[in-house]
Amino acid sequence: MTGTTSRPRVHIVGAGLAGLSAAVRLAERGHPVTIYEATANAGGRCRSFHDAKLDRLIDNGNHLMMTANTAVLDYLKLIDAGPVLTEPARASYPFLDLTSSRSWHLRPSRGRFPWWIFDPKQRIPGTGTLDYLKGLRLGFAGKNDRVTDCLDRENPLWRTFWEPLVVAALNTPPEEASAYLLRRVLTETFAKGEAACRPLVAREGLGPALVDPALRFLQHRGAGLRLGQRLRRLDLTDGRVAALDFAQETIALGHNDRVILALPPQAIQTLLPGVDVPLDSHAIVNAHIRLNQAPAWPFGNADEALPEVPFLGLVGGTADWLFLRGDVVSLTVSAASRLAESPNDAIAARLWADTAKALRLDPAEQPPIRVINEKRATFAQTPAALHRRPGPQSAWGNLLLAGDWTDTGLPATIESAIRSGEAAAKALTLP
Repeated sequence: MTGTTSRPRVHIVGAGLAGLSAAVRLAERGHPVTIYEATANAGGRCRSFHDAKLDRLIDNGNHLMMTANTAVLDYLKLIDAGPVLTEPARASYPFLDLTSSRSWHLRPSRGRFPWWIFDPKQRIPGTGTLDYLKGLRLGFAGKNDRVTDCLDRENPLWRTFWEPLVVAALNTPPEEASAYLLRRVLTETFAKGEAACRPLVAREGLGPALVDPALRFLQHRGAGLRLGQRLRRLDLTDGRVAALDFAQETIALGHNDRVILALPPQAIQTLLPGVDVPLDSHAIVNAHIRLNQAPAWPFGNADEALPEVPFLGLVGGTADWLFLRGDVVSLTVSAASRLAESPNDAIAARLWADTAKALRLDPAEQPPIRVINEKRATFAQTPAALHRRPGPQSAWGNLLLAGDWTDTGLPATIESAIRSGEAAAKALTLP
């Protein structure tokens, strides 16, 4: 099978968000595209599926986006996804300390200057203005600095702000995590004020929001999607990819065809042994719990509009975040490599205990729970890993790389994945 159109075909291997992002950008420009995916579904870690145990549509994992994620918003506009994300009237992040039962809302100021840290009513309980100002050391973080090189664990903010932020944004224990990447996150969000910090949550799920509209967009433009196609080998000849060897068949490439590998770093190392990639990883554990009915949400203020899909940051328990969609509660534990080694029943019990306490439910009545254990959810986002993140270009003239682990300048997030696909599409030299 060779490219037969007048324009070179782009073969994209991997139908996660990085691959879909590259595909929609290329299809928009009129280039013929074929996407190959090893599994039976597109979407990668952002896919949604119907779970028979819960009899509900659930996401493979939970993701919280922000209005600062311009690549996400541009992508959604391009694929004509519509109003698939909830957005509150203003940025507000509710938190609950499961140990002390104290709750608070983190609300950034409307302008760039953080006036809220000078107001005792706006600050996190037990913290003072100086505690926040000490965080300015992050502004000077270099690529070799760890978070704990810049922030003091004894600071009252550590447990209630810095540690939850690091773990959520970088999926890496703070003593290992890159301070430079955390600085980049803060520069694009809190440093820009409230308008950049409004949380965005998929109304019906990540698949309906980010994947299904992209597949419709691509189908309408003639792009091909081939599922169940696991790439085994690349035929690398004369400085280019000459063929793609899948389990079922070998695809010979036309002379002007291009390839984008939008695969995890472990797969890249197998296919391209000479390419340096970040291989260490950390787990994310998610649990989805179906309740008998949608619970009352005890953390809103009557005078404020809450997001349509409420969420809650948790401190002092096992879970880091709790999301609520109808009668399904979803919890996320990041940097969870140790927890991921536990049996699913033990994980479910611990996360139900957090849920019952947070939502004031009977802890003895544990409902059905689906645990999803992603043992290699993201690369370990350490200073050493930053030096192993390649850009989109490769040593082979017609081969490019995409993925949230490539050098996007951001942690491995949805925003990073979409930016990486755009960068790969832009780097292609196509007539």
